[in-house]
Amino acid sequence: MIRAIGVHAAAALALCAATAAPSTAGSEEIIVFAAASLTNALSEIEDRFEAATGHDLIVSLAGSSVLARQIQQGAPADIFISANPDWMDTLERDGLIEDGTRFDLVENSIVLIASGTDASPLDINSGLDLKALLGEGRLAMALVDSVPAGIYGKASLESLGLWDDVQAHVAQADNVRAALAFVATGEAPYGVVYATDAVAEDNVSVVGTFPADTHPPIVYPAADVANRYFPAETEFLDYLRGPEARAAFERQGFVFTARQD
Repeated sequence: MIRAIGVHAAAALALCAATAAPSTAGSEEIIVFAAASLTNALSEIEDRFEAATGHDLIVSLAGSSVLARQIQQGAPADIFISANPDWMDTLERDGLIEDGTRFDLVENSIVLIASGTDASPLDINSGLDLKALLGEGRLAMALVDSVPAGIYGKASLESLGLWDDVQAHVAQADNVRAALAFVATGEAPYGVVYATDAVAEDNVSVVGTFPADTHPPIVYPAADVANRYFPAETEFLDYLRGPEARAAFERQGFVFTARQD
């Protein structure tokens, strides 16, 4: 079961899932907190993993910062997949990640998108007049100080010398999928999202990719949260490293980096 959740719903959803009885004898429920940008890939992985193992996945999707804070507050997540290593680092420092379970799962890139399907491509460099392109409109981004997609996007715009001109015109969303929706519905003419989000939406055009050297590497670490332990957690982490999960991630545009142990 995949749910997109907000700040106050995360802990409640996880608690309900944790107390629900398994539907099949011998099966386990695994509560996965995952970055919203993984929505499509995890939907496919959920179906295949459940069919292969008989376990039930409860997948809660939101911005990595929201999920990490919920884990800090005691939400009973079993697995955390973050869109930013910094949030995983924070939980490790707090003693909330099981030693030896963390690994880098996939990588991503960030792109500039435009509303509609026929926007002209742009060369994203320091000479881009993004403010002029926006006109009276807004640049949709995930929260630039807490959500990874927004952090990476802001870093790129700062590196290119474009941030000061456009920051007053940024429409910040709770997560990257919400920023994508602003552009897809025409509420914002342009937005900064992950390349994989753009793949998932038909009503936007990718007009350019931000140079990789303008932002930190976009790496998604996965790990077992340090609370309860049961073998199904390890089964799922192993499955994430395997060929079926790899194919699902790559179909959504991710670069698969995990190694099968």
